[in-house]
Amino acid sequence: MKYNFDEIIDRKSNHSVKYNELMRKFGVDDVIPLWIADMDFKTAQPIIDALEKKAQHGIFGYVYRPDEYFESFINWQKRRFGWEPIKELLSFSIGVVPTLGSLIQLFSEKGDKILIQTPVYSEFYDISEDNARIIIENKFIEKNGEYSLDLEDLENKLKENPKLFIFCNPHNPLGHVWTHEELEAIGNLCIKYKVPVISDEIHADLTLWDNKHIPMASVSEEIRQNTITCTSTGKAFNLAGLQSATIIFNNLEVKAKFDRFWKDLEVHRNNPFNLVATIAAYSDGGEEYLKQLKKYLENNILFLNNFFKEYIPEITPNIPQATYLVWLDCRKLCEKFGFNQEQLEKFMLTKAKLGLNEGRVYQRGLEGFMRLNTACPRAVLEKALNQLKDAISNENKKLK
Repeated sequence: MKYNFDEIIDRKSNHSVKYNELMRKFGVDDVIPLWIADMDFKTAQPIIDALEKKAQHGIFGYVYRPDEYFESFINWQKRRFGWEPIKELLSFSIGVVPTLGSLIQLFSEKGDKILIQTPVYSEFYDISEDNARIIIENKFIEKNGEYSLDLEDLENKLKENPKLFIFCNPHNPLGHVWTHEELEAIGNLCIKYKVPVISDEIHADLTLWDNKHIPMASVSEEIRQNTITCTSTGKAFNLAGLQSATIIFNNLEVKAKFDRFWKDLEVHRNNPFNLVATIAAYSDGGEEYLKQLKKYLENNILFLNNFFKEYIPEITPNIPQATYLVWLDCRKLCEKFGFNQEQLEKFMLTKAKLGLNEGRVYQRGLEGFMRLNTACPRAVLEKALNQLKDAISNENKKLK
């Protein structure tokens, strides 16, 4: 079927964090929300059909997880990424972030160090510090808007004996798709210094153009044995609210500790809806949806890039190789108008009327960056960019 991603859907009537928590997040509610990483698009039709069928059944008791659940996931991984996770090493989880929190609690102690690469998904900071762990950072090298891995610094940070390395593959917010050579170098260093890798691969299905996702655990058997992989249908199929993830473990002992942790909390079963939605997502219909979705996202990102080049040269977007999230370098804008980070954020909210993510949450102390979500109808994106253009134009007039 042909999907209509241009359709503008009212999400305020559907208890949406992205829309209904604007006042809590920003202190205003009259902005276009381009922040939290979910999409303003309907999910794939096979998923909607499966959910409607389950709802029509009318009974929502305790859920049995059939073999089809993990088998559909394994087949998806084989078709799309060319590797075959071991079924006996798979576990259900209610989400990637809760999984990170539980793994931190299980395999480190308060006061231990956790290694992350920054700028990175802000929950890597939050979930570590909320559990009284100490963050150490391997910062990307940034030169003229290009980002690259600092392998020498990574090794130096691994020498500090972190208990875990939380890795983002593909990377959020930079949208970097890691090469086999990069993954091999990172994975082998972690083996050398005996630091387990937790690989967050929630954006794996959202690689753009000709970029190919490579699961960290697929690089070599030695790296697989040192890697726990966290995946989900949440991002690619817009199912975050159904709270479902699949975790790929490195051995049965580690898996058993994880399963026991959640069993002790009696949180170890699917609910009726995330079970059928996950199976439907990993069907052939799910692949057709992704094909059309990614083309739409690519065109949105190219539109945004061309718009900035023509109308807003003060801001440089980092074109992602994966995800629908665009990292905005606003340093020229800040220099031009004398903005610090707080003033930049206030300008986006009160002048441009845009709700974006603040760059400082992805790397502490970072100035002059924002993150923008392009997973919205083109008309919404165009309206947002025109609001930003007009706000900058008005600010320019003050300089004259």
